Amino acid sequence: MVFVMKSIFYIVYFMDTQIWYALFSTLIGGIYGAYRRLGEIRTLGMLRSRFESLPEAFNERLIPSDANKSKGLRAAFSSRPKASGDERQKEKRAARFAQMWNVIITSFREEDLIDNREMDLLLVPYCKDRELDIFQWPPFLLASKIPIALDMAADSGGKDRDLTKRIKSDPYFSFAIRECYASFKNIINTLVFGQREKDVLAQIFAVVDQHIEDETLIKDLNMRNLPALSKKFVELLELLQKNKEEDLGQVVILFQDMLEVVTRDIMEEQDQLGTLLESAHGANSRKHEGITPLDQQDQLFAKAIKFPVDESIAWTEKIKRLHLLLTVKESAMDVPTNLDARRRISFFANSLFMDMPNAPKVRNMLAFSILTPYYKEDVLFSLQNLEEPNEDGVSILFYLQKIYPDEWKNFLERVGCKNEEGLREDEELEEKLRLWASYRGQTLTRTVRGMMYYRKALELQAFLDMAEDDDLMEGYRATEVMPEDSQLMTQCKAIADMKFTYVVSCQQYGIQKRSNEPCAHDILRLMTEYPSLRVAYIDEVEAPSQDRNKKIEKVYYSVLVKASVTKPDEPGQSLDQVIYKIKLPGNAILGEGKPENQNHAIIFTRGECLQTIDMNQEHYMEEALKMRNLLQEFEKKHGVRYPSILGVREHIFTGSVSSLAWFMSNQETSFVTIGQRVLANPLRVRFHYGHPDIFDRLFHITRGGVSKASKIINLSEDIFAGFNSTLREGNVTHHEYMQVGKGRDVGLNQISLFEAKIANGNGEQTLSRDIYRLGHRFDFFRMLSCYYTTIGFYFSTMITVWTVYVFLYGRLYLVLSGLDEALATGRRFVHNAPLQVALASESFVQLGFLMALPMMMEIGLERGFRTALSDFILMQLQLASVFFTFSLGTKTHYYGRTLLHGGAEYRATGRGFVVFHAKFADNYRLYSRSHFVKGIELMILLVVYEIFSQPYRGAVTYIFITVSMWFMVGTWLFAPFLFNPSGFEWQKIVDDWTDWHKWISNRGGIGVAPEKSWESWWEKEQEPLRYSGKRGTVVEILLALRFFIYQYGLVYHLNITKKITKDNQSVLVYCFSWVVIFVILLVMKTVSVGRRRFSAEFQLVFRLIKGLIFITFTAIVVILIAIPGMTVLDIFVCILAFMPTGWGLLLIAQAIRPVIHKTGLWGSIKALARGYEILMGLLLFTPIAFLAWFPFVSEFQTRMLFNQAFSRGLQISRILGGHKKDRGTRNKE
Repeated sequence: MVFVMKSIFYIVYFMDTQIWYALFSTLIGGIYGAYRRLGEIRTLGMLRSRFESLPEAFNERLIPSDANKSKGLRAAFSSRPKASGDERQKEKRAARFAQMWNVIITSFREEDLIDNREMDLLLVPYCKDRELDIFQWPPFLLASKIPIALDMAADSGGKDRDLTKRIKSDPYFSFAIRECYASFKNIINTLVFGQREKDVLAQIFAVVDQHIEDETLIKDLNMRNLPALSKKFVELLELLQKNKEEDLGQVVILFQDMLEVVTRDIMEEQDQLGTLLESAHGANSRKHEGITPLDQQDQLFAKAIKFPVDESIAWTEKIKRLHLLLTVKESAMDVPTNLDARRRISFFANSLFMDMPNAPKVRNMLAFSILTPYYKEDVLFSLQNLEEPNEDGVSILFYLQKIYPDEWKNFLERVGCKNEEGLREDEELEEKLRLWASYRGQTLTRTVRGMMYYRKALELQAFLDMAEDDDLMEGYRATEVMPEDSQLMTQCKAIADMKFTYVVSCQQYGIQKRSNEPCAHDILRLMTEYPSLRVAYIDEVEAPSQDRNKKIEKVYYSVLVKASVTKPDEPGQSLDQVIYKIKLPGNAILGEGKPENQNHAIIFTRGECLQTIDMNQEHYMEEALKMRNLLQEFEKKHGVRYPSILGVREHIFTGSVSSLAWFMSNQETSFVTIGQRVLANPLRVRFHYGHPDIFDRLFHITRGGVSKASKIINLSEDIFAGFNSTLREGNVTHHEYMQVGKGRDVGLNQISLFEAKIANGNGEQTLSRDIYRLGHRFDFFRMLSCYYTTIGFYFSTMITVWTVYVFLYGRLYLVLSGLDEALATGRRFVHNAPLQVALASESFVQLGFLMALPMMMEIGLERGFRTALSDFILMQLQLASVFFTFSLGTKTHYYGRTLLHGGAEYRATGRGFVVFHAKFADNYRLYSRSHFVKGIELMILLVVYEIFSQPYRGAVTYIFITVSMWFMVGTWLFAPFLFNPSGFEWQKIVDDWTDWHKWISNRGGIGVAPEKSWESWWEKEQEPLRYSGKRGTVVEILLALRFFIYQYGLVYHLNITKKITKDNQSVLVYCFSWVVIFVILLVMKTVSVGRRRFSAEFQLVFRLIKGLIFITFTAIVVILIAIPGMTVLDIFVCILAFMPTGWGLLLIAQAIRPVIHKTGLWGSIKALARGYEILMGLLLFTPIAFLAWFPFVSEFQTRMLFNQAFSRGLQISRILGGHKKDRGTRNKE
């Protein structure tokens, strides 16, 4: 008892330290993030307000300083006119901004994040209009400005105060008006070639320009009919866009109409009108009160219009842009509408104002490679996979259409189809459909597309570095239509290839290719689409053996291939071409598969830097433009050393799939941003936590590689690269001005498998010599930082759960020993401050608030604290506390089991879409030992506590503590079913019960998978005990002894015990309870033997034995109830006493399995275990089946798991499915 009470102080220390670390790291991380200027541009409104400084930021950050720029005395004594040079330089900077900005927007369109209209509103003119002395901003900034200005001018009544005030308050208002007027003049003067007409136009524009200069435009001219002139000009622009010769007559009429509006309506009271008319109609034209006859005006422009026009890129852009400025009347405040496009463009714009190194020229930058390990994951979705419906009639394609409705609409617009049926008409369109879906899953195709943006970005940047002024003004888009062998493009591609290499290490590609698997064809297709992509794999070949005892031996090669080059005029089948083939001394995959896969392919990478990218990641065009800036971090010291690993932040792109995915996304985002920010600075204990960090390649290939691959111990292979780098005096930094997309698991089973893998890995790290060495070489404060940010988090999590056990078993001892009443009399236990603090801390951690702190801080920093608060409330309404409490059990179980027994193993999560229902048996297999057993144990403890603990029920603290513990019990028992799609549909419940009953009844054996038989699964669950050693066996037995406390204490609290025996403390009572247990076990053994011996040949005898046992059991229960003093509560307490004892005996028998085998009792142990599993299954299944009777429960669950659109779509799918069934039935009839 003293030990239990004293242990509370140590528990408080561990838990409070972890909580204080979370508080301080959240505060420091938020302040440091604000200091780094994160979140300065969070919304489109903020982007608009800062857009005027964006071109300058582009050129400062992404364009290298001009090497030819004059410096020193040469600049001082230069005779070159400065003004013209500055103007020329300004044009070049504007052109560079336009090229890069437009490439980003074009990539948005190619990814279907925006539609054609939004793309036109976001693009900047590729070609600089040298007749304009203003910067041409994207139309989305200028949208609706011209229509508003026209209406204000028309309603001004000769007063320009309101319009002037609007122009001064909104700078883009002025830009739109000036650009529109200048473009209007330019287009009119370009189209008209007649001298007489030119003179007319010159005088009209001279009059207008003079009024503009004198600021009397609205005062002296009649602006009421200005909208009519605008309408005519818009019609002219539409004809210019068509540019058809047959429209020449309409163009002439429009010119005459516009002239009429100007001369009759707008300039009707001007003194210059007489001179204007003379110039227009000659000396013989008569004047009549300032109005020229219509028959004379009709002769103007008849043969003086150049139409159709010789189109150029610049002319087409100008016409389209001016048409947008004049016609877009609604505000473009919501452009782009896609949330992902908004997030990306806002983050990119914000990052340009953050501190980053200056960009070198591409030819001077550090060369780098990308390495992606691949095993057997999805490469490209097939049409069959996309269209195959699940049990609810929901296919992956249908799911994606509901999750990404705007992107689906944009895709149809891009390919020119009105609906999905139109895609089936063309094989090429079907391939585009496969790509569209694959780009929204966690596929290799998505990863490769994103990483190849690097090469595209380098080509663009090389062009901007080398282009002459004329090429720069024509724009990068002009080079895209150049012949492939043009000198400039050839140089750009050559430089990009010199600086960038992408290797995908497809471990099984050789086997997949020989087996003609679809994924091999998809990989070859990727190599064909991206000629610079390289694929490395291990080739296994059978060759004649030099050993006389062996005829054939297996030879292994490390192979690098690329797509074979085929000329357009020589069509043929695409094949791969071997570049390098290196013989290996044996099979390279000896340890963990993923790090071994990386290590064998690292020799094929080139350059000074290496970025490791997982196959569930993606990249963005705008982020790829900053790569050469990021690589410059290797050239400067961070502290006293140069970096050896550059940490890069991630964006979790799977957050929109389901509520669980949203929870996981927020949790991971907080770790890869604010968490790693604090680890890198000021704690200096950031390691390598996985992709997409960038390694100093030369540093690491000479010091053990980028990941460790030893079996089991290096399960979390990535972090050991960070340990290794730090131990060898490396320096790991973290940079947040660049981000890479990352996919995470989206279903509870997937998330649990991932967290189990991480917990196992941390358990192995705790036992590793790397952590031992770091602990000895760090100073005290850095050692504590290392502990609490690595294995300490999992140890504290385990302590959190231990707190519940310590409290409940301590209370159980007090209640059953009688000390509870004595302590209550003294009123000392109520005010036990350490215990209350420990349990309050446990509740704080348990409900996920500890993890929510950095999460809310990062959301508040980057998206606003109002959004952070609303997200937190919404997460709680979607049962985030249930998820985090359940996750607590996952971490505790697998971390503790690894420490106790070892045996960590890689767990494949699948990375798929969770639109499929997980069966009850699947959930039972996955969570039985980690959550269900522990949940039932805690439930029994709480029930006993509630029955026999009378004091303190009014105390608020203890009520809160008890409620939090019941919440943990309910979460651990029922969260898997709550977060299971369609988990409360009655038909699913029936099918799940049938499947579970079949699984638990099947016999195991050699070759029987755990998914097919309970016996096989039960045997597999005991594997850690076989390799844990004597120490693990002893600890397991000692832990199992806790289950005997129930029986020892409860048998003395039975009413019948108090009445029959005079001495309640007599040991005979306890001995008699063991007699009862052995009788029950003997009966179970009898039934087992009877089933084995008599069930086949002597069925009647076996039935008689079972009937006799049932009658005897019933009679005993009736007699016990009839005995005076025996109550129903006593029978319930007996069950609570004997059930844990049986489970404890079962655990001890499993720990000493060899001994039990020798006694011949293993069959009985297996039967006992099966009985317990059946009871647990019934206990879990009964509430679920009860709730499934109520349809609203299933509806609530669906709306909680998925967004509203998918919920609505799911119901529609069911209705349509029902209609199809009815229709099919009628056809059969």
